[in-house]
Amino acid sequence: MCFSRKPLRRGGAALSLLVVFAFSALQGNTLEAAPEDLNSVLEPLRTKHRVPALAAAAMRGTDLLGAGAVGTRKIDGREIVTIDDQWHIGSCTKSMTATLAAMFVEQGQIKWQTTVGEIFTDLEDTMDPQWSAVTLEQLLSHRGGAPAEAPPNLWRNAARQQGSPRDQRREFVKGLLMRRPESEPGAKYNYSNQGYAIAGVMLERVSGQPWEKLMQTMLFPIALMSDAGFGAPATRGRTDHPWGHTAEGQKLVPVPPGPNADNPPAIGPAGTVHCSIKELVRYAAWHARGEARGTPTLKRESFVKLHMPVAGGDYALGWSVHPRGWAGGNALSHAGSNTMFYAVIWIAPAKDIAFVAATNCATEGATKACDEAVAAMVTRWVK
Repeated sequence: MCFSRKPLRRGGAALSLLVVFAFSALQGNTLEAAPEDLNSVLEPLRTKHRVPALAAAAMRGTDLLGAGAVGTRKIDGREIVTIDDQWHIGSCTKSMTATLAAMFVEQGQIKWQTTVGEIFTDLEDTMDPQWSAVTLEQLLSHRGGAPAEAPPNLWRNAARQQGSPRDQRREFVKGLLMRRPESEPGAKYNYSNQGYAIAGVMLERVSGQPWEKLMQTMLFPIALMSDAGFGAPATRGRTDHPWGHTAEGQKLVPVPPGPNADNPPAIGPAGTVHCSIKELVRYAAWHARGEARGTPTLKRESFVKLHMPVAGGDYALGWSVHPRGWAGGNALSHAGSNTMFYAVIWIAPAKDIAFVAATNCATEGATKACDEAVAAMVTRWVK
């Protein structure tokens, strides 16, 4: 089995409550049905790869097949992780932002081909002309010419985190659009958190709402992610959820919750969500079954669009696409890291199954631990 991926860098209209409650009720009877305890599988992997904690889960349809969480919330700490602890998922956030965009497309508030120039009319005099024809779809597929790395002065300003998250993104994106795109728009794939920041602000402008609120009111409820949030998952001054860790040589150093424990909100749409491992697998499974038959809140055609590689590459809209025998066709995946956590999602729409894993560091061992956890679950549940 192959679980390799390209390494990922560091990175409306209100939903009807009736629809949310009906959808939740439809799912609720099966989501918590006695899953298999995966701790005995995860603990050897955690020890082998020297990660503080490791969590994983698998879901077929709306049935939680297995879940587990082992280790400590911070290295050498006494607080043991639980199955309800939250994990920073980094760039796994990207498919969520793309899904949010699909909701707006279905509502007619924006189109996949809506351009930067059409949305940022107030920046016409300062925006580099090459940005004007860049589309929402190009930004979400990393083909809009956005830079792979943020310009240093813009990143320094973003790191100060002055003003609301929406204000921070507006200034960050304004600075990006004043510069010429790094590559010719549409010409090639160029993985970019900055492109997702621009796309996020486009959604903010058509809705009049911050990206965080859009996620909380439109996406999280229908994906059964009621406790999901943004930034480092633990409360400042407490160890109530896992802490992220940086590597200093062979030593892992815990990073206290606070402004330095995550990327700035300016690139939130690219990767600042945190959630529990069960919430993450619910979201992943929702995507897997959505491609097969759609959902009450997002059409099958939208899932197919989100999962379809763009311009003959292997990246769709927030998902990498990989043909896999075990998946019965294409498997969709994404990994995410803010350099202090690591998470990965794999889904197989043809098998209606999803697998996720996460840990609270971002070493090479973290990648291997998560990939091996997914491989073990595939072996266990895919026939």
